[in-house]
Amino acid sequence: MCAASPPRRTLLRLQPAFNAAAHSVYHDDVRIARAGALAVLLAATAAVAVGAVDLRLDAPAITRALSLGQTAIAADLVRFHQPYRVDVQRAPVDYLEIVTPFRRIVLAAQARAGAGDRRFGQREAIEIEAATPGQIDLYAELTFHPLNTFVLVPAYRMRVRLPSGGWLEPHNVNGMPRYGARVNGGLVPYTPTPLPGGAAPGRAQPMLGATILGSFDGEALAAACNRRCDVVVEEEGKMSVPVPLSLAALR
Repeated sequence: MCAASPPRRTLLRLQPAFNAAAHSVYHDDVRIARAGALAVLLAATAAVAVGAVDLRLDAPAITRALSLGQTAIAADLVRFHQPYRVDVQRAPVDYLEIVTPFRRIVLAAQARAGAGDRRFGQREAIEIEAATPGQIDLYAELTFHPLNTFVLVPAYRMRVRLPSGGWLEPHNVNGMPRYGARVNGGLVPYTPTPLPGGAAPGRAQPMLGATILGSFDGEALAAACNRRCDVVVEEEGKMSVPVPLSLAALR
């Protein structure tokens, strides 16, 4: 050491005492925060996966429904309508069609466009939604034995079996006869012809089938059938056909 050099001083840095309790609380908070974020993410993912029927259409949703119904791309319409039909093929029920508020606008716009009327717009769509607010319609298409002697549509009913063992009943049930062969091209009443069969009743035409319409409260039906339920089409004492239904993938 040089005589002229001042003596060196060693600086001691004091470390704070380790607080085990605070350390544990900090990491617990981090774990809780991460778990909470994960729970929110999983809930959002589940909501997207499960889906839900849109029972209250806003202006953008109505615009999308109109655009789809008026499209000239037939493949887009086929792809859209496909999930709304449940094939049954168990006599006398051929299939079940679901009409949600969104699809009701699509069908109405499609029928008007098919008839050459492009004036169908927001005002007409809002009027249709206002007439059946939050309503979901189920159409069961039936085919009868060709040698039947029906004069009127038999007293069929449609209802939903609840997981609790009870029943969800529709607001009303209507039966519409079909004379002649079925003609695909729309649903009652969203079709250019009065009925899917198109032909009027006549002396030489037997009743070959019928359409059974059940109109349900949308919220109650969505709560019962968002994942899976059984829609039962039956003629009391004679036949009962359960149809599995899920609304999760429908708009």
